[in-house]
Amino acid sequence: MTTLRMAAVAAEFGRDLEEDFQIAERLIKEAREEGVRLLALPEACLGGYLLSLDDCAELDEGPPALALDGPEIRRLASLAGDMTVVAGYCEAAGETRYNSVVCVTGDGVLGNHRKVHQPLSEDASYASGDRFHAFDTPVGRIGMMICYDKAFPESARALALDGAAIGVCASAWPGSRTNAAASLEEDRWKRRFDLFDRARALENQIVWLSANQAGTFGSLRFVGSAKVVDPGGEILADTGVAAGVAVAELDVAQALETARRSMGHLRDRRPETYDVPTGAVTA
Repeated sequence: MTTLRMAAVAAEFGRDLEEDFQIAERLIKEAREEGVRLLALPEACLGGYLLSLDDCAELDEGPPALALDGPEIRRLASLAGDMTVVAGYCEAAGETRYNSVVCVTGDGVLGNHRKVHQPLSEDASYASGDRFHAFDTPVGRIGMMICYDKAFPESARALALDGAAIGVCASAWPGSRTNAAASLEEDRWKRRFDLFDRARALENQIVWLSANQAGTFGSLRFVGSAKVVDPGGEILADTGVAAGVAVAELDVAQALETARRSMGHLRDRRPETYDVPTGAVTA
């Protein structure tokens, strides 16, 4: 049996890139000491998220834009060393900016994902990505997505069909913007966050790591709730709404085989029946 010790982070990151790197370095060091081989950090952990999702481009200059092949991502890779680390950042591609997440080891970049689905006014600050794909890493084949991406079953399904055994979702998921609960534990957006995590794992029968921002930033109050979910949709570790690290150990290959043995959701699909006419759904 070959087990993988993995972890998802709930932590507070802001605009100060050097401070963010210090937090990331501490989290990576602590995870390494606990034997973690796969660590998921939140969306926008290098440079912070947006201050608001209401006309945010006018209120905020936004996070620092980093090139995928630039010194900051190389620095992250150096910190990762023999670990596989996923982290969110603002990607600069010429004059275009993407809300992206990168996967690195000490050998460099293994994968990069640009957020496809953009909530509210996020598209005023970022361009949209256009694909989901899985890729091989030292800890197995994984696929990445960012925050609102997980609200769409097609996102995780595309990764699973591309062979991902582990899905990693990095988020900056806030509490409800209207009728906010006094306690984040009772917040309806927190419940949705948790439901999406469990559903995406269960429907694709994959391991799921969910990292999220914690604390507050601008007008946003994040729900934390980093977690590791098994292929049956059961939560193996969860930080709750506080900052923390959810750590779990699992034989990933065995867990997938067990989950898919009798009812294999990918195997038993009937894609020829799923044709939906264009324009059948209206806002």
